[in-house]
Amino acid sequence: MGHGPLELLRAAVERARALTCARPATGRTHDAADEILGTFATDSALGFDPFPLLRALNRAGARTVVIGQVAGILHGSVELTGDLDLLWDGDPSQAEALSAAFDAAGCHLLDDDGVPVALGPEAFLQPKVQFESPQASGDCCTPALPWGALPVRDFLGRALTASGADGLEVCYLRREDLVLMRRAVGRPKDLRRADELERLRDR
Repeated sequence: MGHGPLELLRAAVERARALTCARPATGRTHDAADEILGTFATDSALGFDPFPLLRALNRAGARTVVIGQVAGILHGSVELTGDLDLLWDGDPSQAEALSAAFDAAGCHLLDDDGVPVALGPEAFLQPKVQFESPQASGDCCTPALPWGALPVRDFLGRALTASGADGLEVCYLRREDLVLMRRAVGRPKDLRRADELERLRDR
């Protein structure tokens, strides 16, 4: 197997499946993750596979950028995760494509309070919406969130793209931007993963 970003992600998905296949459900989803272990310790890690949604987004022409630990894995992080976090520019002209992609991947949407949100273009006009599907859960965010001093629009503009032999293209944060985001959030898991990314850079 190669060591390109998408191959690293596929290997991580397989490793996660092997480690969780016999793990009993606890009732904890990705939004109840603790600040040390992260979402891999929740039920969202059971059967986690971001590829169906990533392919649906690619087919719909919806440009989203992978952030969070899936982006870390694309850079070589060995820590596993149970969620897929996405960032897009918030342009309403993209909302229909996003809605079509999330629908094709079998997702349903929730707001920050866990209240169901109707799946349609208007749902994506919020600063953030949570999503759940049989394969992946996570957050779909825009620059309208209160990111503090983080220049997230700049992050979007300089994101990397990984391409697969099957035509799949996945955009994801640059390593240095992911480190900035990790350190700004500042939870124990974020700081640990930022340190790991910096060690990977220095190899």
